[in-house]
Amino acid sequence: MKAVSFDRHGGVEVLQYRDDIPMPVISPNEVLVRIKAAAMNYNDVWARKGLPGMDFILPHIGGTDGAGVVEAVGSEVQNVRVGDEVIVHGAFSCGVCSECIRGEPMFCPKFQIWGFQTGPNHGSESEYSKAPARNVIPKPKMLDWPAAAAIGSVLVTSYRMLVTKAHMRAGDFVLIWGASGGLGTVAIQLCKAFGAIVIAVANNSGKCELAAELGADYVLDRSKQRIAREVLKLTKRRGVDIVFEHVGANTWETSTHCLKLGGTIVTCGATTGFKAPLDIRFLWNKQQSYLGSHFGTTAELLDAMRFVETGDIKPVVMDVLPLRDIVRGHEILESGDVYGKIVLIPE
Repeated sequence: MKAVSFDRHGGVEVLQYRDDIPMPVISPNEVLVRIKAAAMNYNDVWARKGLPGMDFILPHIGGTDGAGVVEAVGSEVQNVRVGDEVIVHGAFSCGVCSECIRGEPMFCPKFQIWGFQTGPNHGSESEYSKAPARNVIPKPKMLDWPAAAAIGSVLVTSYRMLVTKAHMRAGDFVLIWGASGGLGTVAIQLCKAFGAIVIAVANNSGKCELAAELGADYVLDRSKQRIAREVLKLTKRRGVDIVFEHVGANTWETSTHCLKLGGTIVTCGATTGFKAPLDIRFLWNKQQSYLGSHFGTTAELLDAMRFVETGDIKPVVMDVLPLRDIVRGHEILESGDVYGKIVLIPE
């Protein structure tokens, strides 16, 4: 089958478009999916470059987001049929440990991200891939293949961060960093569906316009404005209830300054660096909460997908590229010049 893989870490030159990759072999509880579209995430870049202290199985096929048609099902599978159009939820767990049984698969000791930590022939950036049957959900009929591939990870991650972890309520002020990216575009729409007040942050006029079009109540351009000062002005010096963080070192200190007494920062990533200053006085004196959040459960994805089905949340797709042009996708991700999601189409 055709796929993009790499057998060593490095720059984009290590990416190989190949047509001789073995087909995945499914177990009794897995399904084989013919990938119709695969969306890119920044973990594609991290995997390709390599991360300190983390061993990747090589050769490696990336891709954490994918949608397609079920081609085969394992002998024990009962919830999925051949021919079903599905979205693959890329958070894999064992399903049988104590954490999985109590409904917390994100804490499973065998937790893996599809196309990031999983083994060879597992990612979505290929013609075919496999997944546990419990990790596929029906594709909403109103979504085309690129949109279906683009929505899964960013939707469930945003939902877990804002709803499950930060307990967002109507009327909350929510500061959203990276408002024009995949996560940010969904987070804006999710906040508005809950009746929250969105302060979106982007870094140029085009990205600011997109955030406004998606429903942000206020849009700040970090290339021209001092974010903490503007946020305090907009909130009458109260600060925001929630900061939606995923940028990391470059924004963390400002995030703490924007937060109200008793407010919450929830973060799922750190694309600009993993180490940031922490003034512990803010933590105890202002009684702030700093929460980590990672991906989300299949149940959370199903709950969040209702907003897609009602039209309250629409995927934002920046570009659709042939899989063989994946290098261009990596270059766009690393440049930071991203509007929504980049989607790859296997040929």
